Amino acid sequence: MKFKLNRIMQASAITALSAFMLAACNSSDSGDDTAVFSLGVSDAAVDQAARVLVCFSSVELVGNGQPAQRFEVGGENGAVAANDLCVDDSGNPIPNTKGVDLLTLQGAAAEDLVSGAEVAAGNYGQLRLDIASGSEIELMDGTVHDLRVPSNQLRLDGVTLTANQTFNYTLEFDLRKAVVAPPGLQHYLLKPRGLRLVNNAEVGHIESQVSETLLLENGCNVTPDNLGTPVAAVYLYAGHDIAREDMSDNSDDENGPYASAAVYYDGAASYDFAIGFVEQGNYTVGVTCDIDDDAEEETDLAFFYDENIEVVADSTVNIVIGTTD
Repeated sequence: MKFKLNRIMQASAITALSAFMLAACNSSDSGDDTAVFSLGVSDAAVDQAARVLVCFSSVELVGNGQPAQRFEVGGENGAVAANDLCVDDSGNPIPNTKGVDLLTLQGAAAEDLVSGAEVAAGNYGQLRLDIASGSEIELMDGTVHDLRVPSNQLRLDGVTLTANQTFNYTLEFDLRKAVVAPPGLQHYLLKPRGLRLVNNAEVGHIESQVSETLLLENGCNVTPDNLGTPVAAVYLYAGHDIAREDMSDNSDDENGPYASAAVYYDGAASYDFAIGFVEQGNYTVGVTCDIDDDAEEETDLAFFYDENIEVVADSTVNIVIGTTD
């Protein structure tokens, strides 16, 4: 009888151990199928604007053979809290929206839309951002205009999220390309042409200045009446030693700059510009006094200076353009 009881206890122990090991395997398999995803937004400033408010309502990862991974503002699983910056025509806050003034997010600054969300690992073919009503642009003269997005949605190429990895992405808005004023209309458009989706592990930043002597020698207005008026513009082109005659404007989608930024006088002695979230690599910086670059029309820019720079991941380029030997 005692022998039989021991046999039963051994069998029960084996069964329990098998169940435990199976559960552990299932738990491990589940963990192997997920990744952690975060998404922020940042900006390179647009000329002649005092504020650019964009009202985000949700983010979607689409593809991967599964239903879309949707993160609604104010929701769960990594979605960020709503705020009251986006209002309707009656002045009431629009529910489930996060308003972001992109002009406050220049250089390395960014604002989260998704933070630490656990998602299925795999290849997502598209990233979508739903934009709510309430978005607007305020010009330097104080006038405010609606800022609209075609189909109320920004669509970008997707991302690959490897299992058991954490990914932090930033959507960089180059507003000098993305914001356009359609002729004859009272509103502005925000287009996806000036957007760059980058992996934060692979980018650096540029927060630099342009030499006052260089600007003066080439006829730039270095003391504008309004400090919100640019004194010059810098254009960033992929690769070293890009000839000035090959530097095109923001209307050229094929051979245009990687990014561009206005140069502003700080009111004392510095002429600053910032381009954030730049993919690591070699670039040529071109400098021009021409600040009226319409992204919808070809603009003949007169570049008077160029300089090679290198952007290294997780670092910031801080130099004075025009002072190298």
